[in-house]
Amino acid sequence: MAKYSEEFKGKVVTEYIDGNLSYRSLAKKYHMSSFTPIYERVKNYERHGMAGLKRRNKKKEYAVQFKLDTIQFMLETGASYRETAVPFKLSNSSIVKLWMKKFRRQGKEGLELKRKGHPSMPKKPINQKKQEAKKRTREEALERENELLRLENAYLKKLKAFRENPNAFYEKHRQRWHSNSKKKDSD
Repeated sequence: MAKYSEEFKGKVVTEYIDGNLSYRSLAKKYHMSSFTPIYERVKNYERHGMAGLKRRNKKKEYAVQFKLDTIQFMLETGASYRETAVPFKLSNSSIVKLWMKKFRRQGKEGLELKRKGHPSMPKKPINQKKQEAKKRTREEALERENELLRLENAYLKKLKAFRENPNAFYEKHRQRWHSNSKKKDSD
């Protein structure tokens, strides 16, 4: 019932408590799709008074020890989630269920507060190319440059030969393709 004001919630709860209408009748009267929110509000009012109807502006974070105390109470007494929420002044019993589920799966560590969102970015690494360039000795840099020049020279020679006689490339490779097709046929 987050979309309803506190006054409206109070009006519906008092109307139920006065005994005029049932949960379902109130839901029909106020054009609500379900009676469950009315039921929850009445229970919260019975447990916590008008404070149970107030909407929290901010999500409350509970300490790990508080969560452990709540779970221990539930385990020792055999109380239900709803019965456990009352003495600890929790307006929603589903939070106790969530804590119990985490406790059973992960133990105490599951109850610890976890930061939400993405982890912070690591410090920016030094540009690896600059780092590698600094590490190289002058001799290594000259060897790398020499190798690149050799590759460029070989490429330019092949390009020049292809431009002078483009059919030579096809003649040379046609023989290879022809011999490969004979091998496939014989297999």
